[in-house]
Amino acid sequence: MTDAALHDRLAEIRDEFLELPEPDRLQLLLEYSYELPPIPAEYEGHPELCERVVECQSPVYIVVDVDPEGIVAMHATAPPEAPTTRGFASILAQGLTGLTVAEVLAVPVDYPQTLGLTRVVSPLRISGMTGMLLRAQRQVRTKSA
Repeated sequence: MTDAALHDRLAEIRDEFLELPEPDRLQLLLEYSYELPPIPAEYEGHPELCERVVECQSPVYIVVDVDPEGIVAMHATAPPEAPTTRGFASILAQGLTGLTVAEVLAVPVDYPQTLGLTRVVSPLRISGMTGMLLRAQRQVRTKSA
């Protein structure tokens, strides 16, 4: 992955993980799980308006909004009893929201693998985050066309 394609916000999140020893990275991921922004009221209680991330074992739903100026907002729900998955959803929601369509589409698909978590969480969890990212990018393409 080249940093040229990665927005500063996502690079900062990645660097925050990489600056820590491996055992502490899981704790940081758990901290992110507490920071998942609430889903907007218009989506609350309406999972049919969101997309299920089937790569996640836990019930994770995402929806992306693109405003008329091409600014993206990613929203996600993930249960509190799935803190690592919820942490990944939070990283993406915080990292992608406020970016332009082009900046979101430029995020390399291997971003989840660059956080230094591949030895502290299961490959299934990393696959789930990759699924969230790919679905968000697909929604951005569709909603900005």
